[in-house]
Amino acid sequence: MTRWTLSGFGDEIDPDPVVQAAVLQALGANRIEVRSAWGTNIVDLDDAQLDRLAGVLRDRGMGVSAIASPIGKVDVALPVEHEVRRLERAIRAAEVLEAPFIRIFSFFRSAERTPEDVRDEVLVRMAALARTAEAARVTLVHENEKEIYGDTPDRVLDVIESVGSDRLRAAWDNANFVQVGVRPFTDGYALLRPHIAYLQVKDAIAATGEVVPAGEGDGELRETLTALRDDGYDGYASLEPHLTDYSALGGFSGSAAFGRAGRALRALTDEIGVTLS
Repeated sequence: MTRWTLSGFGDEIDPDPVVQAAVLQALGANRIEVRSAWGTNIVDLDDAQLDRLAGVLRDRGMGVSAIASPIGKVDVALPVEHEVRRLERAIRAAEVLEAPFIRIFSFFRSAERTPEDVRDEVLVRMAALARTAEAARVTLVHENEKEIYGDTPDRVLDVIESVGSDRLRAAWDNANFVQVGVRPFTDGYALLRPHIAYLQVKDAIAATGEVVPAGEGDGELRETLTALRDDGYDGYASLEPHLTDYSALGGFSGSAAFGRAGRALRALTDEIGVTLS
């Protein structure tokens, strides 16, 4: 039997971690992906707030699957040290919350610059982030967010292979690929499968970019999940529904819509014989 660990972005539910944990547990999850708490981004929480958050989650039996940091969601023109310092804060959060992964991105660029223009700058910064992660023994997972350098499968592969660190892997997001004109499974799965360490779950409609629950869009979720099952994937499936609101810096769903997203994912995994727990 194939079993994956269900998780989700708590702040898509509510700013309060108590409510976040309750809704995730109602969906059968005992893991949470932490992007913010009490309305404050994870890299901006001070040590006292991190300790408080750890206590809230521990008291409710919730583990943390990943720190959903904003590292790399800045213009590539900023100095290398800017994001290294913020990553150090994300690493501190990962230590306190005992999270094995930290999500990162591969940098925005100004409108007049092409991906090719910024490639070298991106790789210098991604290598610096990877070295920082290596020293801390934490694993970074790069999310294929639209409008960053690594928004298409070939450029995600370029980042990971060019940096060449065991501490830099891929976080796969079907909806984000759809929003940049990619057929996720058809165009990207075989290319990136050796590097996939984390699954973020949402879907999208190609014609409009609208984000929808898993299986209701053009994200080839069923094909992707089936292939992951057959390839022996045994990691996290983290809900990031974006059903009510989303922007370049994140999204929100609310409890009811988040529940809808969770049930849609479970319907797909039940259909293909994957157990979520």
